[in-house]
Amino acid sequence: MNQCDILVIGGGPAGSTVSSLLSEKGWKVVLLEKDHHPRFHIGESLLPMSLPIFERLGILDKVEEIGMVKRGAEFDSPYHTSPPVTFYFRGARDKSRPYAYQVRRSELDHILLNNSKDKGTQVFEGVRVTGVDLNSSGMHLVTAKKEDGNSEEWQARYIVDATGRDSFLAKKLGIRKNNRSHNSSAIYSHFENAERLKGEDDGNISIYWFDEGWFWMIPLKDGTMSVGAVCRPGYLKNCQKDLDKFLWEAITQSPEVARRLRNARMTMATKATGNYSYFSDNLVGKNYILVGDAFAFIDPIFSSGVHIALTSAIHAIDVIEATLNGSPQLARIQKEYERKCKSGLKILSWFIYRMTQPALRNLFMAPRNVFGIEEAVLSMLAGDIYRKNSIDFPLFLFKILYYINFIGQWKENWKVYKRRKPKPGDKFSLSMSLTGFNLRF
Repeated sequence: MNQCDILVIGGGPAGSTVSSLLSEKGWKVVLLEKDHHPRFHIGESLLPMSLPIFERLGILDKVEEIGMVKRGAEFDSPYHTSPPVTFYFRGARDKSRPYAYQVRRSELDHILLNNSKDKGTQVFEGVRVTGVDLNSSGMHLVTAKKEDGNSEEWQARYIVDATGRDSFLAKKLGIRKNNRSHNSSAIYSHFENAERLKGEDDGNISIYWFDEGWFWMIPLKDGTMSVGAVCRPGYLKNCQKDLDKFLWEAITQSPEVARRLRNARMTMATKATGNYSYFSDNLVGKNYILVGDAFAFIDPIFSSGVHIALTSAIHAIDVIEATLNGSPQLARIQKEYERKCKSGLKILSWFIYRMTQPALRNLFMAPRNVFGIEEAVLSMLAGDIYRKNSIDFPLFLFKILYYINFIGQWKENWKVYKRRKPKPGDKFSLSMSLTGFNLRF
């Protein structure tokens, strides 16, 4: 019987990060990854506050080699006569991180996984976990299937679920729920010969609102442009079998996206995903923990996916070590882990759930730094959502401005809200307010 201290399921950013740091501390760590790296993954846009984590892992130089500098985010609204607005990270409260990177996730994830191997993690690729017995006496029993069809078993003192949107443990335990507060789907592809922004903005992400949701355009270092639309599931239900055709038709609904792609060609088959947003009731259980997307995913509009994965992995270290060392402070440390993860999601979620509302578009298209509001929003966009700082009050003022705008155009805002609200026949779980998030509209 194979044995280890910690078994990590999943070799994405969260799994690779937590295993690297635990192996570095001397624990016997095994990581099981169902695929082989490098492998395609969406989510190419990074945030400035992830860079210190790359430094801690010792891979920042490698990320710089594969990355295209991203100095900010451009927002474009067809509902306003004003030109696009660019939010530059240099205007955030923390001036030490004025940029991030756009990367191919296949390359970034491969760097992270190899780094974990270098730190001493036993990494097994092409191995799919098929079962976890959380009731084993003293040790959890994990069963997995290799590519040759043979099965193997592992005994581990602790399990880390880093399976991303597969949410292996959350599904097994019945604690993963579709997000009633934010019902969305996505369709995306890669293009060549897309028009890029000019000058220092050439690496920035562009966000374009349209009637069904919003588009992203992310430039990559090799000349590729990642393009996708996040939209109402009801809209994506109209899609039949030809995803390429459907994406092109969606693109025609955004004149600026269509203009920038007028000479472009798809370089990969279009992909689509439904039930984009979800959450899990619990993050921590008896000798197991959920990190990154295995716990929750809300929406990629602020490019927060990788950052949440990295930071949750960092925060999980204290919980895992406290458990294995039998710390009398374990309950407090577990509670603090949940608080940190949920508070970060709560800050992002308030904005994400309202991004298609006219009231919020109005504020984003006419930013003002009165009382430090714009600076606080930039800090949020940069990923500064976990440490205690002075952006809470300016963000509170931003919310007041939002509700004033909502009331001022209540008919238009209510119409948009009702349109994105789940239909009576949709099957969703109880509101996230029951988990302590309190994220209702």
